[in-house]
Amino acid sequence: MAADAFIQCRVTPEIKALVRTLAQRDQITESALIKQLLEVVLRSSAAGGLSILEPQRAARDVRLYVRLDPTDRLLLIERAAARGMPAATYVTVLVRSHLRNLAPLPKQELLALRSVVAELGAIGRNLNQIARAMNQGQRGAGPGHEELRAMLQVGGALRDHVKALLARNAESWDQGYAETAH
Repeated sequence: MAADAFIQCRVTPEIKALVRTLAQRDQITESALIKQLLEVVLRSSAAGGLSILEPQRAARDVRLYVRLDPTDRLLLIERAAARGMPAATYVTVLVRSHLRNLAPLPKQELLALRSVVAELGAIGRNLNQIARAMNQGQRGAGPGHEELRAMLQVGGALRDHVKALLARNAESWDQGYAETAH
């Protein structure tokens, strides 16, 4: 169950500084420290005869908190920006890709590839219409053999480019770094 109730109080600056120092020493937030202290007091009160409700523990595996060195945090922000993602989303995708052995495509790259696929589909349909007309003996102002060869070369080059893009994407997730040049 998620903790969604708040307890607030005012304290002196000295107490606030002490709480901050203790929280930093334990590498937790001030809020987490206050929560721990409150739970200890309530448990000891229950042991002293006061009846309290059994605490309902929130699912500990719903969220994961990670402490990063400041320089690692900067690298994370830089790499997430290179993928066009918020840092938390980047970490989520990176962990998921590692755990499931995936090479996810960022939204921008996926949209670009979908656009390429749509264009290739249109070119393919046009080439099929030209081939059908040529097979039926119709000869119009369509492309000649040289133009058709050029179209095939463009299609092949585009195919090779998309394959290379997918390979670089997979490598970048394996290495944990995204190259921004395509």
